[in-house]
Amino acid sequence: MSALSFDHVGFAYATGGAPVLLDVCLEVPEGAFALLTGAMGSGKSTMLRLAKPEIAPSGAFSGMVRVGGEDVRALDAVASARAVGYVFQSPDAQMVCDTVWHEMAFGLENLGVEEAEMRRRVAETATYLGMGPWFRDCVAELSGGRRQVLALASALAMRPRVLLLDEPTSMLDPVTEQAFLALLFRANRELGMTVVVATHAPEAMADYATCAFALEGGRVREVALDEL
Repeated sequence: MSALSFDHVGFAYATGGAPVLLDVCLEVPEGAFALLTGAMGSGKSTMLRLAKPEIAPSGAFSGMVRVGGEDVRALDAVASARAVGYVFQSPDAQMVCDTVWHEMAFGLENLGVEEAEMRRRVAETATYLGMGPWFRDCVAELSGGRRQVLALASALAMRPRVLLLDEPTSMLDPVTEQAFLALLFRANRELGMTVVVATHAPEAMADYATCAFALEGGRVREVALDEL
């Protein structure tokens, strides 16, 4: 069974214009580190957001998106949080709390996770990602790289089956980018989490990837890793 699948998915925004996705078919294997490549404006972000109903865009949708064989549109908020995690291009787009530890706990609080379990998950995730020295810092005082690590940590604390990331390193310098990708790869390998990264610049991620797909003209095709 695929971790994530798109079955003849089409989509056009409610604001009008030509369809962004025409007939997308995609199967991401369990435990993969998959890259979704394509030019700016090709629809990569739209694709990822359709797998997360809470942030899915409004428009005409056809086909089906499944996680672990289940239609994502049939999942309630709790099931969706456990199935799919999401990291935005800009970490500021998902920061809602003042401090690092509270930001990590925010999603768990909203799901009604018991306090003891919440504290355990937050502490384990912070330790796993090496966040101890800045665990109690103010979010506003963090560097861009640390904010992106915090966005990753907040998603990992939810223990999702699939983690989607939209251009997660586009705002990072090369050194910070490699450090972030190493953490992401570690989560993929050691936690068995399926990772899908949308990027228009896949070169820095090619060594981590197990498969890659290109979105062109509203359709997806698989590409060889040595083509990246």
